[in-house]
Amino acid sequence: MKKKVLITGAAGFLGSHLCDRFIKEGFYVIGMDNLITGSMDNIEHLMPNKDFEFYHHDVSNFVHVPGELDYILHFASPASPIDYLKIPIQTLKVGSLGTHNLLGLARAKGSRMLIASTSEVYGDPLVHPQTEEYYGNVNPIGPRGVYDEAKRFQEAVTMAYHTYHGLETRIVRIFNTYGPRMRLNDGRVLPAFIGQALRGEDLTVFGDGSQTRSFCYVDDQVDGIFRLLMSDYAYPVNIGNPDEITIAQFAEEIIKLTGTTQKVIYKDLPKDDPMQRQPNITKAKDILGWEPKVSRQEGLKITYEYFKSLPEEKLFQKEHKDFKGYIK
Repeated sequence: MKKKVLITGAAGFLGSHLCDRFIKEGFYVIGMDNLITGSMDNIEHLMPNKDFEFYHHDVSNFVHVPGELDYILHFASPASPIDYLKIPIQTLKVGSLGTHNLLGLARAKGSRMLIASTSEVYGDPLVHPQTEEYYGNVNPIGPRGVYDEAKRFQEAVTMAYHTYHGLETRIVRIFNTYGPRMRLNDGRVLPAFIGQALRGEDLTVFGDGSQTRSFCYVDDQVDGIFRLLMSDYAYPVNIGNPDEITIAQFAEEIIKLTGTTQKVIYKDLPKDDPMQRQPNITKAKDILGWEPKVSRQEGLKITYEYFKSLPEEKLFQKEHKDFKGYIK
């Protein structure tokens, strides 16, 4: 009998790549997504696979999966500002009610559960690089608070189930990740820059461009997540690439990569936008034997080729979809 894994957010960027990895590893994969921000295009290639099935479901509501279930990976959540600012309550609900529902399912099934947390739990950090022991500098009522606090609560309730019920849990803190299947217009810096370059628009940098980010290619990220799930470590682990770069420098890299003749323009920095992002990955190295392997130059080339291959209507699509039906 194949081991069975439930992956929520399966039609999203990271979720779909996780489905691929677990299929490759010989698991039976159940994908679950309500398709608010996910796309069936990301998992269409898996639908004929006998070891994959898909549930169109919102995990903020009661979750039932028949039969045995060995693992649960909770990746259902809007993850970009353009999304969670439009659907703030849904974002809070999937991090709280959704996580609680899945923890209950894990307890009933005796499953090991991994939750996708984020570097955003560190807020605008006063410690650099960020270690897992840092508690963060987060504004709970700012515009980003709906995402940051949803993830912080998600970690707290997961750890409570671990300590009180003895549930096997894992917590991954994901830093900026990129690669094929990202939404071109989701508001995050990498697809935003590449999209602007492909459309012949100027590249928009917010603030003076001195803020930093650290970009991890999706294959490396998925490998770190898989290793963490299979480890015996229950506390948060940073998974990201510590190769730090300023946003201004990154814009110049994208201009060189795409060959665009457009220039960089500067706009006001959004409220609570973090000035520094760089993971300390000592724990990942020591506990998981993991560190990123794909260079930014190599990963960006693959990602750019993916975006270039998209149909023109996606290139000029300003928003992913109409959220009105989901705002409750």
